[in-house]
Amino acid sequence: MTPTKPAASAPAAGPGKDAQAPDAGFAEYLARPEGPQFLNPDAVRSPGPDVPIRTVTADGRHGPVAIRIYGEAAAAGSPALVWLHGGGFVSGSVDIPESDYLARVLAARGTPVLSVDYRLARNGVSFPVPHDDALAGWFWARKNAASLGLDPDLLCLGGAGAGGNLAVGAALYLIDAGKPLPAKLLLAYPFLDAELPPPAGGLDDSVMAGLPRHLRFTLEDCIRTAENYVGGPVSMAPSYAMPGYADPAGLPPTALLACEYDDARGSTEQFASALERAGVPVSYFLAEGAVHGHLNHTAGLPEGQAALDFLAGQLAAARRP
Repeated sequence: MTPTKPAASAPAAGPGKDAQAPDAGFAEYLARPEGPQFLNPDAVRSPGPDVPIRTVTADGRHGPVAIRIYGEAAAAGSPALVWLHGGGFVSGSVDIPESDYLARVLAARGTPVLSVDYRLARNGVSFPVPHDDALAGWFWARKNAASLGLDPDLLCLGGAGAGGNLAVGAALYLIDAGKPLPAKLLLAYPFLDAELPPPAGGLDDSVMAGLPRHLRFTLEDCIRTAENYVGGPVSMAPSYAMPGYADPAGLPPTALLACEYDDARGSTEQFASALERAGVPVSYFLAEGAVHGHLNHTAGLPEGQAALDFLAGQLAAARRP
C-alpha cells in the first residue's frame, strides 16, 4: 500500500511542519497567527457551494430516519454517496462541516450526497440503533435511486470517524444478508477498533503533546467510546459494532483518508493492510499535517482541498460491483 499524498506545492493542514519551521511543535504552530483557525470550532467558515437540498424520511426499525439529499444527478450513470457523519457516536450531526460542507462540495461537482441523520448513542440509545439507522438510510437510497436519477449499483457508502465505523458495519451486514453492496466505501479517519494500534513509524511526540485534549485518544477514551456505543463490555461487541476486528473479505473497494497527527491513524493503517490481505482494492490518502477531524477543521480552507479532491476522485472512479 503506497499512500497518496498532496502534491509538494500543497500546503499542509493543521499542525504540520513547514519549510519555515521544520521542527516546530504544535504549541509553536498555534502561536502563529494563522494556526488556531484550524482547530477553532467557532471559526467563520465558508458555507460551501449553494446546491439544491431537500430532506426525506426513511422508515427504520426504531422510527423515522431523516436523510438530507444534496444536489441532483449530473448525468445518467452518475455515482452518489450515502454519508454518515462523525462525533464518537454521541455528537455531530448532518450540519457539521464534516458532513454539510463535504456534501455541498461533492454535490457541486456532480455527485449527489445523501446524508443520514442517524440516532446518537445517548440517553439509553446504543448499538444496534445507530447501525440500524445507517442501514435504513442505505436501503432507502437503493430503493429510491432510480427516482432520483441515480444508478443504484453506483451508490457508494462512507463516513468519518464514528460514521466510518457505521459504514463498514453496514457493509458487513450487507455481505452476510446477501444484499447488494456499495460500489465503494469512502472512510475518513474511521473509528474501527476499541484498542488503537500504534501508527506505523510512530507519531511526533512534540506535536502530539501540544494537541488539545479533545483531539487525543487514550486507551481509556477508546474503550469508553466503544462501550458506550456497544452498550456493554467491548468483549460482547459484534463485528457490525467494532468492524476493525472483523474479517474484511468481501468488502467493496475502499478509499481511506488518514490524518498524520492522529492517535487513530494506526487503526486506519491496520484496516488498510487487512483489506489488502483479503484482496480488497484499497486507495489510501495521508493528509499530511492534519489532525483527527480534518474535514471539520479545514472546511472552506485551502488546507482541506487535497483531501476533498481525493474523495471526489474516488467517487468519480466508482464502478459497478
